Formats: sequence, C-alpha cells, structure tokens
Amino acid sequence: MAFWNRRRSIEAITDIEGHARLKPTMSWPHLIALGVGAIVGTGIYTLIGVGAAKAGPAVMLAFLIAGLVCVFAALAYAELATMIPAAGSAYTYSYAALGELLAWVIGWSLILEYSLVVSAVAVGWSGYFNGFLESMGWGLPAYLTSGPFGTATPGLINLPAVGIVAAVAGMLMLGTRESATVNAVLVVIKVIALGAFVAIAAPHFDPANLEPFMPFGFAKSLDANGVEVGVMAAAAIIFFAFYGFDAVSTAAEETKNPGRDLTIGIVGSMVVCIIIYMVVAAAAVGSMPFGEFAGSDEPLAHIARTLGSDTAATLIAGAAIVALPTVLLAFMYGQSRIFFVMARDGMLPRGLAKVSAKRGSPVLMTGVTAVLMAAIAGLFSLGELAALANAGTLAAFIAVGAALIVLRVQQPNRERRFKAPLWPVVGAGAILGCLYLFISLPAATQTNFFIWNGIGLVLYLLFARGNTRLAKGEETPA
Repeated sequence: MAFWNRRRSIEAITDIEGHARLKPTMSWPHLIALGVGAIVGTGIYTLIGVGAAKAGPAVMLAFLIAGLVCVFAALAYAELATMIPAAGSAYTYSYAALGELLAWVIGWSLILEYSLVVSAVAVGWSGYFNGFLESMGWGLPAYLTSGPFGTATPGLINLPAVGIVAAVAGMLMLGTRESATVNAVLVVIKVIALGAFVAIAAPHFDPANLEPFMPFGFAKSLDANGVEVGVMAAAAIIFFAFYGFDAVSTAAEETKNPGRDLTIGIVGSMVVCIIIYMVVAAAAVGSMPFGEFAGSDEPLAHIARTLGSDTAATLIAGAAIVALPTVLLAFMYGQSRIFFVMARDGMLPRGLAKVSAKRGSPVLMTGVTAVLMAAIAGLFSLGELAALANAGTLAAFIAVGAALIVLRVQQPNRERRFKAPLWPVVGAGAILGCLYLFISLPAATQTNFFIWNGIGLVLYLLFARGNTRLAKGEETPA
C-alpha cells in the first residue's frame, strides 16, 4: 500500500495501551459546557459588528447560514466520535477513512486553527484586561502590552497574554474534570451577560431598522472601496463565531459514556449556541440602525450604552474578560489532545505522548502547547492572520464530512451508537457548505493556508512518513 494511503483500522485506534490511554472523567454536562465555552466567545461579542458592516441587517441570515453548515459538520462529528471514541478529532477520523497523508494535512490544519485561535484570543483578552486595569488607574506600560512583531507600535512582550495562557494551562494540568467544572461556571456567567443584553435591547426593537434587509446582496462582492461585502462574505467571517464544538470531539477518550455523552455534547452545544446567536443578533440589528454599531470594537456594549444602560454595558464588557478564558481553555485542551495523539501515532516525536499517572492527562504535552501559544501571543499581534484559523477549521470539517461518507460506504455494518440522519445529505452538506465558505474567505487567507500546508507537507515527507506506527510495522494497515 502506498504510504500516502495507509490507513489505521478503527480497532487499532480504539485499542489503546493502558499507559498511553487518557483517563475518562467527563460526562455530558461537562461536554456541553466545553462546547459552549469554546463557541460563545469573541465571535458574538465582536463579530456581530464586523458581520453587520458586510451584510447589514442580513447579518442574522449570515449567522443562520454559518450555523447550518456547522450543524451538518456537528452531526458528522457526532457519528464519528461515538464510533471512534479516541482523542484526535478530525485527524483521527481522517486516518481511519482517508489515509495517512490526508490525516497529516488535517492534523497540521488543526494545529494552525487551534494555535491561532488561542493566541489571538489571548491577545484580545490582554486588551480587555489592560483596559480594565487602566480604568482602575493601574494600567501597564505599553511595552508590556504589545509584542515586537506585526504591530505599528511594537513593544517588548504582551505580558497579560502570556499570563492568561499560563494560567489556563496550569488549570488544565491540575486535571481535566477540575478544569471542566471551572469552565462550566464561567460559561453560565457569560450566557447571563448575553441575556442581560437581550433584555436591554429587545424593548427597542423597531422593524424599520431591518430595511433594507440585504443592502449588499447575497454572494460575496467588492464594494466601491474594494471591501468584500455580502451575506456570504459575512458568513465566512462569522463562521469563526461558531466553531469550537470540534473541541468536544477531542474529549472522546476522556468521556465516561462516549456513545451517549458525545452526541449530547456536540449537537447540544451547537443547538444552544445557534439559539443564543440568533436571539442576540435579532436584538442587536433590531434595536438600532446597523451603521451605528458596525464599526465598534465592542458592538454589544456600544448598543447597550447607546440605549442608556451603562450598567449593562459594563456588565457585557466585564463578561468578555470572563468569557475569553473559557475559549482559551477549550481550544488549548483540544490542541494538546491533537498534539498528543499525533505524537502517539508517530507523526510527531513519540516522547511527547506521555500520560501523567496521577492526573490521567497529557501534562507534558499541555506544557509544550502552552509554551508555543504563549510565545506567539506574547511576541505577535496576529491581526488578520487569525482568519487563517477559519481556513484550517473548514478543511477539518470538509474531511469529517468526507470521512462520514467513506465509512458509511466501506463499513456499512459497523456499530454506530449515533447515526447521522440522511447521512448522504449531512456529509455532502458539510463538504459543499464548507467549500463555499472557504471560497468566500479573503484571497490572502486562502493563499496563506496553502503555504502553511506546503510547509507541513515537507515536514511529513522528511519526518512523519517514516516514523508512524504503520511505517515501522508496529501495526497492520486497515
């Protein structure tokens, strides 16, 4: 069998040696909180303004489109995660269904997604946190709140960003269940804050603010200033506000009852977040003309303040400080598990695939992941490079849709604890929907994505190809 098409059997993937197996400690409430914690973050707090600038009141439609594409992907994830209850998410499913080379591409794309999300969110949190300190008269000097690269006003290091990454990593190292419990409490707080916004904005709803509903059209196009606008242009960016449920699938190996709990966690977190987003988006665009908040860095707080509720605006801004660490926790959790599984498979140095006997979690890999992300967050101002995270995620979702179809066709009789309804539609919907969103991304983002994977291909050929369990004959290919 050609190296690029080597596949691991599902039996081999799920038959994990005791010393290398992660400890199951979580149930479905933890998984829903993990998913909602990852999904509800910077997206709804900031991207509703960006989306409104591109789509007008039809930003509600953009949220719905992005959410529906993610529902297809979520159903595919739910079936695969319950059928292959091992860590690694889309990387693991690709290894079983699509072959080793594509598995590497997806794993490499997930590294891009998770690293950029965590680093970008840490930098964003630093801005909120330093603003809070300044309001108390304790602001940090500029050279300690900005890295030396990628910014017009370079500093020495973004100290708060490094600090929050270290704090979240420390929490994860204490134990999966403990960090999941803290995450659940923080998720409740930020959902309450969004509820407060809706309570303030909803009474001011005016249908006149929804006219014209779609001022820039549906498909992506360029306006007079060369800016990409349209519902699909907004949906491609707003997509950032939805993904995160894939972090739930990385918890498969640490779930007590994966056959039941993973489905509830993945699909449940998506349904909850679609409802939250649609209600918040409707309240926002209905309460004032979209042009009045489209350019704001804090659109929800701006709307609440404009409507006369400084207290609610302060609460919403404060909730962002609470909300962002839950995103960090979920994505850092997912990243460390993907790194861990790739090392366990031989794609990365195997010495990194160690499970703490006391904690039952990959403490070493969590530390390595934290150092990498803290370095990026502390030294770089990522800016629009964060859009690359969308490209990596879309690639993973396309692979999951394809893996669902391939395994349904090749192994139709295998036990499936959860079966995606209308699986050909679900698989094709995930693939085609994500392809359309990928095409709708900025051209520079698409180019950088292919450059990243070109680098990854070189690393695969030089190192991973000859060091996997299949390459060394430690395992028989499927």
